[in-house]
Amino acid sequence: MIDDLVEEEKFDPRELSFEMIKKLKFYLKGLLEHGGSDLHIKTNSQFRGRINGEMITLSHEILSHKDGIQLAKELLKGRYSELISKKSVDFNFKLNEDYRFRGNIFFQMDGVSAVFRAIPVSIPTMHDLKLPQTVKKFCNLKRGLVLVTGPTGSGKSTTLASIINHINKQQRKHIITIEDPIEFVYKDINSLINQRAIGQDALDFASSLRAALREDPDVILIGEMRDMETIEIAMHAAETGHLVFSTLHTIDAKDTINRIIGMFPGEEQNKIRMSLAATLQGVMSQRLVKTVDNKRTAAIEILVRNARVESLIADGRDSEISDAIEEGCDVYGSQSFDQALLSLYQKGMISEEEALQNASNSADLSMKLRNYNQSQNASEVLENSTIELKV
Repeated sequence: MIDDLVEEEKFDPRELSFEMIKKLKFYLKGLLEHGGSDLHIKTNSQFRGRINGEMITLSHEILSHKDGIQLAKELLKGRYSELISKKSVDFNFKLNEDYRFRGNIFFQMDGVSAVFRAIPVSIPTMHDLKLPQTVKKFCNLKRGLVLVTGPTGSGKSTTLASIINHINKQQRKHIITIEDPIEFVYKDINSLINQRAIGQDALDFASSLRAALREDPDVILIGEMRDMETIEIAMHAAETGHLVFSTLHTIDAKDTINRIIGMFPGEEQNKIRMSLAATLQGVMSQRLVKTVDNKRTAAIEILVRNARVESLIADGRDSEISDAIEEGCDVYGSQSFDQALLSLYQKGMISEEEALQNASNSADLSMKLRNYNQSQNASEVLENSTIELKV
C-alpha cells in the first residue's frame, strides 16, 4: 500500500484545500480543552488523545486512508517526498499564539499515523512546575554537566525549558540549544539564546556540539545525548568551563551513570568514569504520578554532586548512590524518589496507593507512610484532648 504512494510524491501544494488541517485544529483544540498532552491520529481508526496519562477516544469519526494521505500532504507540503523516502518525519505545528505542537508523522500497515505533543508557547516557571528549590542551584553553576532523565512523556523538556528561561531572566549569558526538533522558543531577556534544530540548522548533535565550543557559549542545552560521541563532547565541554544540560531516557541517577559508562568500550570505561565523576553536577529523574484531583505531577529524584557522590562514581560503587541521595537530603538538598513521593503525600497531593505504586522500595516507603500517619493521628488526638481553661 505504501509503495503505491510513490506515484503521489509530486504534487502542487498550491492546489491543497487544507480541509484536513481545519479538522486537525478542531481536535487539537478539543484535546487542550480537556487538559490533554498528545493527539493520536491513525488511518482506519478513531481520533484519540492522551489525557491525564490515559488514551481517551475523542470521537467516533474514522480517519480514511485517503484523508490520512491528504493530511500528510497538507502538513508537510514540500516535505511530503521526505515522508515517502524516510517513512517518518518530525515537524512543528503552530495552532495559535498560545500553543505549538511537536509532531511526528509516519507510515504504518494501514496508511498514515501522526502524533502531536502539546507545547505551550509561554514557558512555565519552576514555581509553576513545583520543582524543588535545589533545582535553582543548578541554574547558578558556572560549569559541569546536569542531566534531566525519565521515560518519554515525563516532562523532561518542560523542566529543562523552565531552567533555561530562569537563567535567561536572571543572568547575562550566551546560551546555545541544540534540539531535534526545537520545542520551546525562547525570547532574549537578559541572556542571548541561539537555538539550532537538527536537520534545519545543524547536521547532527555531535558536529553542532563541537561547533558550539567555538561559539563562546556559557550554557549549552543538548536536546538528548543519543550516542557515544555526543556524550564525550558534552563531558569535554563541561570540563572546559561550560554549563551543559541534557536529557537521557533513564529511570534514575544510578541507571543514568551506568548507561553513560556502558555506551563506551570496556577499555575506555575507566577513563569515562573518572571524567563523569569530575563533571557531573546533578541528575534529576522524573516520574509523573496521578494527583488526588486526577491530574499529574512530577515526583523527582535529585542527585547533587558532593565529595561522597564523586567518590562513589569514580570507584564504581554505583549501588551505594541511592543511599547517598537519601542521606544527603538535609545537607545537600538531594532526594530519592521515595522521599519525593512521601513529600507529595504529606502535602495531600497524591494518595497512599499512588505513592506505593510508584515507589522504588515499596516496603520501605510503606513503613514511612505508616509512621507519618500514626504521628498525624497522635497529633489529632492530642489536639482534641486539650482543654482551654477560661479565667
